[in-house]
Order: sequence, then C-alpha cells, then structure tokens
Amino acid sequence: MSKTVRLDKFLADAGKGTRSEVKKYIQKGLVEINGQTAKKPEQKVGTEDRVLFKGEEITREPEYVYYLLHKPAGYVSATEDKRDRTVMELIPSHRKGLFPAGRLDKDTEGLLLITDDGALAHELLSPSRHVEKTYFVRAEGLVTEEDKEKLEKGIDIGEKRQTLPARVKLLEKEDISGAGTLRHVRPETLPEVYTELLLTIREGKFHQVKRMMEAVGKPVIYLKRISMGPLVLPEDLKKGECRPLTEEEIRKLKEAGRASGKNPKKC
Repeated sequence: MSKTVRLDKFLADAGKGTRSEVKKYIQKGLVEINGQTAKKPEQKVGTEDRVLFKGEEITREPEYVYYLLHKPAGYVSATEDKRDRTVMELIPSHRKGLFPAGRLDKDTEGLLLITDDGALAHELLSPSRHVEKTYFVRAEGLVTEEDKEKLEKGIDIGEKRQTLPARVKLLEKEDISGAGTLRHVRPETLPEVYTELLLTIREGKFHQVKRMMEAVGKPVIYLKRISMGPLVLPEDLKKGECRPLTEEEIRKLKEAGRASGKNPKKC
C-alpha cells in the first residue's frame, strides 16, 4: 500500500500555492484525481493516483531516492570534505539529504549506496543486522588454507571480540577472466607473490577487511566491494557512474534490512 497525503498538502508541496490558496482552487473545481473533479482538500492521494491541476499533471516526488554508485579510488565516502573530493560529486541529483549509506575507504572501489532513507540505512548498517558484504581482495603473499580457516572462524583484529565468521573463496586466474566486474580492477604494480580472493563479511568495523588480512600477515594491495545484501555491482556500470535502483532492488534491499536482524545467516 502506498503512502497517502492530503490533497491540499500534496498541491502545496508541489508549489501550487499555500494550503489556503490550494483549498480555494479545489473548491473552484480546478483539481482532478483520476479523471474526477476533487471535492475536498482533505481527500487522500497516493503515488498511484493521477492528479491534474488546471489540466496539468502533477508528478509526486518519491519519498526517498536510492542510487547505486560504482565508487572509484580517490573519493571519500562523505557528504562534504575540506581536503578531498567526495562521492556526492558523482551523484547528478541535487536533492537535499542524500548521503552514502556506509563508507568505503578513499582507496577502495566498488558498490556504494547513496540515499536519503535514514531508516533503511540504519537497518543495513546496524551491527546487529549482519547484512552480508562481499569484497574482491588482492593481498600480498600467499593466502594459505590455514589463513582461510582463521578468517572463516573469526579472527582477532585488536578489539574486544573477534570478527564474526567470514566466507572466503580463493580465486584462480580463470575466475577473474570470466567474472564481469572482477575484470575491471585497478592495475597495480604487483609483488612476486600475491593472492586474489572473495571475502564476505557481516559486519562493518573500521577498516575491517584490511585489518583481517593484516591479522593473517597478508596485507591488502587492492580492495573492491562487489555486493551488499541483495545489491550486486553491475558489470556495465563504469567507475564514477551511478544509476537509480530499480523498484525490485529497493524491495529486496528493504526486505534484507528487516530480515537480517531476525535471522542472520551463518557464513
């Protein structure tokens, strides 16, 4: 069910006059809802209703907006910064209240959600929600099965508690060449020995992935987030580009935020 508002508020918010002015317009029969002349200012309208004012259709702005950004390196995940460029400079919308839901380090690339839906952001980022985030990691040195086992059991990164169990997939060269977004990673001057892997975590501690890899003695060379909950970084979305989420993506994202806190998945 869509959220409804009073007709006079809807018209006033659309810039058609003050509440008292639009009430007079309604009384004069200048407003139609779904082909019928509106009678009362308190009549409710929702997103599915077609409202005409003096024959002109009034488009209702969505309550919240959601953008999926392919963050490049060199931008900070903030609404403003005195020293660095922010991810907000990559968003075409001038709508007030937009912010990055969560953060990626300045040198980290990949999927970042930009929205003005604070409640959803809280559900996705709350430590108790355990929404999964998957990263492509390029680490210095050879990540062994023993390292993998430590990461998957939970590891000490210098806090009161160990990290929650992670999920690790060590990648071969053929995995990279055949996997869309993983082909488009920043080129690096690579050490003689390095490992590429997918690391899935359910928390969002400060520099968590980098600290986890440091804990097994394999520091991160390159890091890219490729998914967050049900959202997956599109193969055709170039670095620095963004696009609005589809209705289906928004629905799944909201479901993930609600469900993850109740029945967190076991990695």
